Amino acid sequence: MKPKKELIRVVKSPEGDIDMDLKGKAPGRGAYLCRNQVCVDKAAKSRLLEKAFEQKIEQEVFEKLKAQLNEGEIH
Repeated sequence: MKPKKELIRVVKSPEGDIDMDLKGKAPGRGAYLCRNQVCVDKAAKSRLLEKAFEQKIEQEVFEKLKAQLNEGEIH
């Protein structure tokens, strides 16, 4: 358990698209990950987001999140 401000929200839009919600206000079902690559890798490997959103998530979503973490876009 971590404070919400230390987490990244990943959202499934009403249309079924999966994306990151950096402001935490996008409509749709949300799931939270901690802000490091270990958590992103663990979520991808164990399919935690797929279970939360009840749909297949492409590897590109995880790669995009990891790229943003590397670039320092997510604080």
